[in-house]
Amino acid sequence: MEEFDVIIIGSGPAGYVCAIRAAQLGLKVCCVDKSVLGGTCLNIGCIPSKSLLHASQAYDQTKSYETLGISFSSVSFDLNKIMQSKNDSVKTLTGGVNFLFKKNKITHKKGFAKIINNNEVEISNNINSELVKTKNIVIATGSEPSIPSDVLIDEKNILSSTGALSLDKVPGHLVIIGAGYIGLEMGSVWSRLGSKVTVIEYEDHILPNMDREIATNFQKILIKQGFDFKLSTSFNKVIKKNDKLSVLIENDGQTLEIDCDKILISMGRKPYSYGLNLKNIGVEMDKKGFIQTNKKFQTSLNNIYAIGDCKNGPMLAHKASEEGVAVAEILAGQAGQVNYDAIPSVIYTFPEVASVGKTEEELKNASIQYKVGKFPFTANAKATVMQETEGFVKIISDYKTDEVLGVHIVGADAGNLIAELVVAMEFGASAEDLARTCHAHPTLTESIKEAALNVDKSSIHI
Repeated sequence: MEEFDVIIIGSGPAGYVCAIRAAQLGLKVCCVDKSVLGGTCLNIGCIPSKSLLHASQAYDQTKSYETLGISFSSVSFDLNKIMQSKNDSVKTLTGGVNFLFKKNKITHKKGFAKIINNNEVEISNNINSELVKTKNIVIATGSEPSIPSDVLIDEKNILSSTGALSLDKVPGHLVIIGAGYIGLEMGSVWSRLGSKVTVIEYEDHILPNMDREIATNFQKILIKQGFDFKLSTSFNKVIKKNDKLSVLIENDGQTLEIDCDKILISMGRKPYSYGLNLKNIGVEMDKKGFIQTNKKFQTSLNNIYAIGDCKNGPMLAHKASEEGVAVAEILAGQAGQVNYDAIPSVIYTFPEVASVGKTEEELKNASIQYKVGKFPFTANAKATVMQETEGFVKIISDYKTDEVLGVHIVGADAGNLIAELVVAMEFGASAEDLARTCHAHPTLTESIKEAALNVDKSSIHI
């Protein structure tokens, strides 16, 4: 029987990063996955969606080039080539993980893992099964789409995010159930390529966990791009009549039927723990299926750990990777930890939306006094010459100490801009620290400086 210091179940951003870091620290590592290395993120999530977002934005942006003095006789797109480019990117990156496993001498076993006890894992595939022994187990099995029990996903007409990444033609009318990150990103892809997009959301605003002011501003931008939103609206069921498809929704006591070509169910994700045998061995989970852990990522069995989407916390690839590194370092006797107050989140639409830290709503609910500084991209020189002036930077700091508590951005390149703020918050920076830091001119980052200045109402350019 093979023996390892740690067996990691799952090879997504949590699992493969944990495996690499543990191997770097001298541990004998085995990583088990039922599919290709890279997990949901690399294969059917972050990477393919960003490939489609990039391609569709490049196509859509040509419409605005005329105002820059750049003319085209005609512009078209080849959906097959767009999809091939997406697939090539996925293949390159998953191949990169495979290379890193070999470089770090990590044993990769393909199959389904079943935890027999806290020191033994059974790995099964279509050919055989084997039992392997380990000192520690790390569960990094990720998540899967949350689908209503009465909805049958066929990935042709009724889609999860997986099917929405691989359509063979542009839908005439795409209805999206859920106004979260995934739904708005996929809606952006197909809207740019010609689809009519209708978004159904149960709440009275999009992006329920986002800062409300940012979400409201962003919704207005998406409406200008052609999105149709039906908020405070409940999704009842999908109706299929012969070759026709529609959704039944309810709003303000009225029942409506919307005809469409494709339906994307984007109602969040749930932890994936199929076949792990967790209940039988005594690993505690909450009512939603999330594995319960302490601050050191230990489950109710001390040598079994959980990281990534299968445990509570934001379902973000980079958060999962940070947890992977932390657990690997804990297993090697170091002080691994994650600062959850400085985990950025990004929506890769256009413009992008990015945030880190607390929202105004969270601070109000916690009765924490705060100050707010904002700066619009309409007053930023670089944004003006780029003709990308929609949105603004919003910085929230503690009323007494001025420590930055949260930053929220809607605007061009927000996903990169937020990194400066994450670093600032890691070092406990104040808004004044940001305001007194020299930023190159002309850059989009000057909007961060100006928003920080505006916290104390001393912004120069507004």
